Amino acid sequence: MGVSEEAARVWAELPVRVDWAAAAAQCASLWAHARALLVAPAVRVLVLLSLAMTVMILAEKLFVCAVCLAVRALRLGPDRRYRWEPIGGGVGDEEEESGSGHGAKYPMVLVQIPMYNEREVYKLSIGAACELEWPSERFMIQVLDDSTDPVVKDLVETECQRWKSKGVNIKYEVRGNRKGYKAGALKEGLKHDYVEDCEYIAMFDADFQPEPDFLLRAVPFLVHNPEIALVQARWKFVNSGECLLTRFQEMSLDYHFKYEQEAGSSLHSFFGFNGTAGVWRIAAIDDAGGWKDRTTVEDMDLAVRAMLQGWKFVYVGDIKVKSELPSTFKAYRFQQHRWSCGPANLFKKMMVEILENKKVSLWSKIYLWYNFFFVGKVAAHTVTFIYYCCAIPVSVLLPEIQIPLWGVVYIPTLITLLKALGTPSSFHLVILWVLFENVMSLHRIKAAASGLLDAGGRVNEWVVTEKLGDTSKAKPGANGSDDVKVIDVKLTEPLVPKLVKRRARFWERYNCSELFVGTCILLCGFYDLLFAKKGYYIFLFLQGTAFLVVGFGYVGTLPHCNA
Repeated sequence: MGVSEEAARVWAELPVRVDWAAAAAQCASLWAHARALLVAPAVRVLVLLSLAMTVMILAEKLFVCAVCLAVRALRLGPDRRYRWEPIGGGVGDEEEESGSGHGAKYPMVLVQIPMYNEREVYKLSIGAACELEWPSERFMIQVLDDSTDPVVKDLVETECQRWKSKGVNIKYEVRGNRKGYKAGALKEGLKHDYVEDCEYIAMFDADFQPEPDFLLRAVPFLVHNPEIALVQARWKFVNSGECLLTRFQEMSLDYHFKYEQEAGSSLHSFFGFNGTAGVWRIAAIDDAGGWKDRTTVEDMDLAVRAMLQGWKFVYVGDIKVKSELPSTFKAYRFQQHRWSCGPANLFKKMMVEILENKKVSLWSKIYLWYNFFFVGKVAAHTVTFIYYCCAIPVSVLLPEIQIPLWGVVYIPTLITLLKALGTPSSFHLVILWVLFENVMSLHRIKAAASGLLDAGGRVNEWVVTEKLGDTSKAKPGANGSDDVKVIDVKLTEPLVPKLVKRRARFWERYNCSELFVGTCILLCGFYDLLFAKKGYYIFLFLQGTAFLVVGFGYVGTLPHCNA
């Protein structure tokens, strides 16, 4: 007799028989009790919190839009709220070239360009900075190169020498380490002796190209208004039409600049510094304690500390600086992690300091603590994922949970329409944009949570946003020189031997977290369609499909590969 036959005989002789129907009924009864006692109350609390935060976000959006509409209706632009007068005469006058006459009124300006292996865009940024209209003896350019690629370092240094031979006052600076990343480089750049003569600093990331009149339009706000610490310009995107990913980014950032920055500047004289395309008063930087590398948002950190010292900021939307949007999903995901984790981590580190500050008004502290940080940097990321991607899908499995129609349709629709005002030309993409933003909330809430809890190895992770040189697609002659528009860099010798390409694993080729969440949402949609009948299935099918599209990598452009 075989082993299997012996086992079957022993099983048949056992007096115990399993009543599968009774077992199933018992399991159903246990699930019903657990659902009534634990699951349903927990989900109900989650829904109530989500609805409360949704109302808070709606109130913030309505307030911001009302402020911006009032500013535009009353024509209270920055030149009306602050004194603005052109500095000196024409930059090309002979007396200005000699530093006499009107030209002596020009303050000394330092232009900083931090770089890290910027092969594709270094010529664009350096060339645009060198062509700024300002008396040549009254400004200098400082290229802070943290590149680890020796070939790129040589190329950047050669480019600096090329402009220096043309008479441009440009400095090429390197340091022995990358401590503090961008904040460390900017801080180190201010330690050089020649910076002592400078009053203001204009900052541009490596893919930003200011127009020649940038300084002429921005610096007068600082010269004529000693209480102003920062002039922030608006970003203009040269590759926004490259793919849907860049279109979605344009929609989000246009709202940020046209409404959030404008409202903060007009009502509170404060907003978060965007880290580039801005001009700082050096005295304000010193007064705020200088650059710090305690978070990955060193720009916001400096802005908040300067605001707590009583300094004012002004946003000038009419001054636009060309830049490049990340067009690959991987680059965009790393960028969003930094932009979500950093502010949450900074909020944790400064929440007590904000409340205890004695130099700003109670109204300013409430705005900074509640509106700027909690609603804008924490609640917005939290409610988007928990409500739209968790609470609503799970509610179809629980008959006890009923979400009011205003919380599912009316308020979310109104919030979406308000945010879509930033880019009216892309209004036809608003549904796809919202679905994609909900997908990205998965990464943003993880980043915000790690920042608040100061947990995980990625809290202080700094991954430089990949640039593909798409700014080279701008129209020739945009900044007066065609020779800086051409990317002609070639790597003649590989830095490392070419390796045999291995087959990518599944979790490396696809975004598994999006695939998992998308599958769960689709299953909830089918359950609602077949059993629950709550009517959420249309949204769930669309949202689940959006997660799967991103999960399989069908968003953005493919990364450029070097031959």
